[in-house]
Amino acid sequence: MADKTGRKVRQDEGCGLQSSVRIKPRKPSLYKVIMLNDDVTTMEFVVEILKDIFCKSNEEAVQLMLKVHHEGRAVIATYIYDIARTKQRLAMDRARAEGYPFRIDIESE
Repeated sequence: MADKTGRKVRQDEGCGLQSSVRIKPRKPSLYKVIMLNDDVTTMEFVVEILKDIFCKSNEEAVQLMLKVHHEGRAVIATYIYDIARTKQRLAMDRARAEGYPFRIDIESE
């Protein structure tokens, strides 16, 4: 229950006491989605994943793919955990279906 100021009000039925608590929502933790390089997965497949699942433009996808290729890994996006995990699973499932050893990791920021 809230009072006139929008504060949450808790009423203790046993004692007739009232207290108010201001509740501040916390920002959810963010997680980095990291794509790793391998020698089998094609560059075209990686670009397709970046565009289809991670909503990157063609130019962004190519730049990220090249960064992964040259540096061995790259942070491709940052999301709350549930979204990061879902996108990771979608990408890796598609890679397995195509027979690629493609890998994406998730790390907390």
